[in-house]
Amino acid sequence: MNVDELVRDTLRETAADTVSVPAGFTDRVLAVRRRRRTRTLAGAAVATVFAVAVGVAVPVLNGRDEPRLASQMNRSDIIAHPDQTPPRDLIAAGDVAMAAYFTSATVEETPDRGLYLRTYRLLDQKTGKYVKTTKWSFLDVAPGMRTAAVLEKGLPTKRIGLLNLLTGEVERWITVDRAVAGVSFSPDGGKLVATTYSKNPDLRYRADYDSDGDGKKNDWETRFGQSERTGFYVLDVDSGDGSWSRVTGNEEDLNVRQDFAFSADGKLVYSGLTSEPHMQYYDFEGKEVDKPANEKYLHWFVDAGLSPNGKLAAGDFAGGARTTASAINDPYTGERLFTIPGQQLLAWADNKRLIAWDITPGANEFHNRLVLVTIGNKKTVPLSGFRQGNDGAAGRWEPIFAER
Repeated sequence: MNVDELVRDTLRETAADTVSVPAGFTDRVLAVRRRRRTRTLAGAAVATVFAVAVGVAVPVLNGRDEPRLASQMNRSDIIAHPDQTPPRDLIAAGDVAMAAYFTSATVEETPDRGLYLRTYRLLDQKTGKYVKTTKWSFLDVAPGMRTAAVLEKGLPTKRIGLLNLLTGEVERWITVDRAVAGVSFSPDGGKLVATTYSKNPDLRYRADYDSDGDGKKNDWETRFGQSERTGFYVLDVDSGDGSWSRVTGNEEDLNVRQDFAFSADGKLVYSGLTSEPHMQYYDFEGKEVDKPANEKYLHWFVDAGLSPNGKLAAGDFAGGARTTASAINDPYTGERLFTIPGQQLLAWADNKRLIAWDITPGANEFHNRLVLVTIGNKKTVPLSGFRQGNDGAAGRWEPIFAER
């Protein structure tokens, strides 16, 4: 009996037992499975059977197996489309994939006020293509790429949708008492941190000067030092239960939108700060706590953060504005261990490789593309085509990565 037959028989047996599996469990099982990819073929077969079987909570209809995700069907180590910008087809490397991306623009509401709007392209798990949606004002994608947490238009809002990326339908809504404008999954996908605001953090105001250096006046700007953030929820994805903590902080240390996110181990949440110490951590009750030892030298605007094994930390530029190099640091001491290609480090593909923005040396710093970089190797592997326009320009796309 080969692996496919073993999987098929196990699915049918599980369906007959009609085991009830909590929502979100499959994502977490698959995330754990991905971290154990070095097993023997026999071990991998057992893991495959277990991961797929637990995802079947109801009998298989008409004798057909549950459809597989596009991100699972193509398990190539590198899936690149250097001829596409913005990407149309799945991009992935190692253990992560681009689950979505968004473009943005500020839309005038009154002569003096506008609204910063994101237009998302989500990976359709049936076709492996990125599909435009205008339903959501903000979203995050869970590990396993089966589920996205979505917020409707008109932020802040008092409900969070759990969107099935295979069907494109919201399977369940989590309602809250205080309105939220940002959501982020924990590393295992079992929890959400939802940032609460008393006012939409995506409002923009007319500036009477050239605020972005493009030679034009009357640009849109945020009003720094006027944060309307009120705190955060930590919510269990399966049950929707959780608690709210009031956290405001010094408004002068916060951007207008300053969402909370989970620490690398998922046991704390943190907020970025615009000045030293640049990150403040909290327990789930909203009490300020010290930085974890291995996150002491992280910075919130370096998206990649810690390596999967926690032994390396992605750093900032290792040069000037037109650099094509970034730092990899010791997470406990901050010492620079490696200098690698890459203008901005976005996500770890595994413990030795990262996805980054990069430019052609000496070229326009905004003419960049996604590449795969490897510690100890100066070569890069292009993953996408080059983005056009200046930073913040309408139509420039921003990726969202998740474990696949």
